[in-house]
Amino acid sequence: MSEVDWKIDDAENKGSHVEIPDVLPLLPIRDIVIYPYMMLPLFVGRDVSIRAVEEALSRDRLIFLVAQKNSAEENPSPEGIHGVGTIASIMRMIKLADGRVKILVQGLAKGEVGGFVRERPFFEVNIRKVVEPPLTEMSIEVEALMRTAKEKIEQILNLKNLPPEIVMVTDNISDPGVLADLVASNLRLKIEESQAILEIFDPIHRLKKVNELLSRELELSTMQARIQSQAKDEMTKTQRDYFLREQMKQIQQELGEGDERAEEIGELKKQIEKAKMPVEVKGEADKQLRRLEQMHPESSEASLVRTYLDWLVELPWSKSTKDNLNIKKAKQVLDDDHYNLEKIKERILEYLAVNKLRRKIKGPILCFLGPPGVGKTSLGRSIARSLNRSFVRISLGGVRDEAEIRGHRRTYVGALPGRIIQGIKQAGSNNPVFMLDELDKVGADFRGDPSAALLEVLDPEQNHAFSDHYLNLPFDLSNVLFICTANLLDSVPAALADRMEVLQLSGYTNEEKLEIARKYLIPRQLEDTGISTKYLEISNEATLRIIAEYTKEAGLRNLEREIASICRKVARKVAEGKDDLTRITRANVQSYLGAPKFLPETEQEQHEIGVGTGLAWTSTGGEILYVEASLSKGRGNLTLTGQLGDVMKESGQAAVSYARAHAKTLGIEADFYQKLDIHIHVPAGAIPKDGPSAGITMATALISALTRRRVSRDVAMTGEITLRGRVLPIGGLKEKSLAAVRAGIKTIIIPDRNEKDLDEIPKPLRRKLRWVVAKNMSDVLKVALLDSGTKTVKTRRRVNARRRFNARGRKAPLRTKRPLRKHHRERAIPLRP
Repeated sequence: MSEVDWKIDDAENKGSHVEIPDVLPLLPIRDIVIYPYMMLPLFVGRDVSIRAVEEALSRDRLIFLVAQKNSAEENPSPEGIHGVGTIASIMRMIKLADGRVKILVQGLAKGEVGGFVRERPFFEVNIRKVVEPPLTEMSIEVEALMRTAKEKIEQILNLKNLPPEIVMVTDNISDPGVLADLVASNLRLKIEESQAILEIFDPIHRLKKVNELLSRELELSTMQARIQSQAKDEMTKTQRDYFLREQMKQIQQELGEGDERAEEIGELKKQIEKAKMPVEVKGEADKQLRRLEQMHPESSEASLVRTYLDWLVELPWSKSTKDNLNIKKAKQVLDDDHYNLEKIKERILEYLAVNKLRRKIKGPILCFLGPPGVGKTSLGRSIARSLNRSFVRISLGGVRDEAEIRGHRRTYVGALPGRIIQGIKQAGSNNPVFMLDELDKVGADFRGDPSAALLEVLDPEQNHAFSDHYLNLPFDLSNVLFICTANLLDSVPAALADRMEVLQLSGYTNEEKLEIARKYLIPRQLEDTGISTKYLEISNEATLRIIAEYTKEAGLRNLEREIASICRKVARKVAEGKDDLTRITRANVQSYLGAPKFLPETEQEQHEIGVGTGLAWTSTGGEILYVEASLSKGRGNLTLTGQLGDVMKESGQAAVSYARAHAKTLGIEADFYQKLDIHIHVPAGAIPKDGPSAGITMATALISALTRRRVSRDVAMTGEITLRGRVLPIGGLKEKSLAAVRAGIKTIIIPDRNEKDLDEIPKPLRRKLRWVVAKNMSDVLKVALLDSGTKTVKTRRRVNARRRFNARGRKAPLRTKRPLRKHHRERAIPLRP
């Protein structure tokens, strides 16, 4: 409204008296639509437009102003110009120094383009003057429309704090068409909307359209005013707080009290100096401190910078604990805490010895691999104690976000460093023993793969400059002794497993469990339950029975629970006043722990045809596995049952193929596979089983059934079979040997390549067993199959002893003792290669 003036009375008089010719020069205008009775200045710069102005001045000073369809077009064609415009009078013209012309124009009336007379050197058109329909009388609807428009204009002006003179102009207008043109010219409309209003010739329809636009403008103005008010209130509050804070500073200075902020900055400077950071880190800390000094203390950015500086100054950049280099003392600590585990103890002592000689070495990356409950986590704590280092443990079970390892970037709200840096801060030194527990339980999802982030952490060639996303600065992890634990390596990525030195922790033998229980578990549970050896005594035989019949595991957790159960029952007796000594023997264990939970596997009652004894590895130790083969007339179908996995089924097929290929050597009919159906079954059908190491057991049971030769019940076997009859190596030999001992089997057939693994088996166990090394299937059959008709002296005596005579003097049929029912846990039994 500041640049546009409205001369309504003069224009009406002038428009009524001025005679408008039929032909007028046309001036195409951009970015504006001019309405009748509107006065405003225009800048004319195009050559065509200047010539049109000069032509109008040379005639009667009248010119036709029409808006272009495309404002960006420099030289519009007749098609690029709207058909309706405003006939205007040029009131004044000024030539500018840059060649342009400034004219002051006043709209007189609307007009339509009848046709273009010429296009060069300027546009000249035929004009049809638009005569709006006269308003015969002021109806109630028209008056209501005009009053509504005026009220909305007044509201908009109040919201925008514009001068009230504009309201006075609208109050003096009685024509609805003029009012509509006035309002439309002052609203910030698009060119298309303004042109559309100009082309509405009916004043009532035009006023209705303008009312709609006024309603929209009023909503926008209300929203804008609300936003400005909120911003102003916030700004006023901030200024008020700042003013009061400055006053408080002045008062504190007058009272001689220190400035808290200055003290805080000074304290941070001292901490940065004290932290002895690397040069790069110190430079970043100083930079962030200068930023903090310049920030308002109450701003959100200041709190983020302060938190970041706190992390920098609290990390142990140069703090480290002094290693205990007394190797004998370290060995004593390890022996006090853990029984056996010689390999791991030896590896830690080797690290100590090299550190003692060289002083500066990179920390090893160790991985303790073994079943649950064998002491992997407690061993890490014991290693830290023997080295006199801090101990940090983080559990990786269920971690799926890569940011858990590397941290979040500081741009995120609530960002923190990753768990590696948090652990280092918790340890308070840059050379702790850092345990990454349950490495094989790490997951991955859309947020990234944590195991990929661990590649840098667990690589001695890279971790000297580990960069956390939050710190964004290198931290030296090369002095850290990383220890990972896992139950299986199958789920650990190959690249990550390659970076670690894997140390295997096998399950314990019964004798080892007895020793551990006697030295560690029983004393600990006596202390935890508040009783002493004065009230409870557990014999070795009782402990061995608990191990054999109440637990079935490679580790010691369930054994400790059973011992704790006995201790609690005795503690209750003591608390009730019965302070006499309670002796736990093999005979009375059942009265404290109830019926046995597991019965050990026993050997077969006699040598049988088609039944072989195999050995299986499980995550809780080893088990014996019977394989049964049965033949029936048929067409050569092979059936494999017992919930077997694909690999185990393939072992059964390989056994059949071996028997077919060596039928002549084995004394089997060459076409047996065409006349007989073969059924191989592995009992405990509810338990899933898989793995290749039952191959030779399946082949032995099948060949026994085909040759009608019995399989020795005193022999167990394990090994993978090939089509050529070669016996391939397997794993878990120690656990499988323990299973054979528990079942009373003394002879084990193993692959020749596993002979080297016999050194890993404890000497007490080795003395109880005899191993037969087999290179191919013929070696297995020589030991496992008995000659036809052969019956050992021991078996004859057992059979004779069971014969009884009936009342008629005839021998009663032989009654074999019913074997004990086998108890199994519901779990998969993978047979490891």
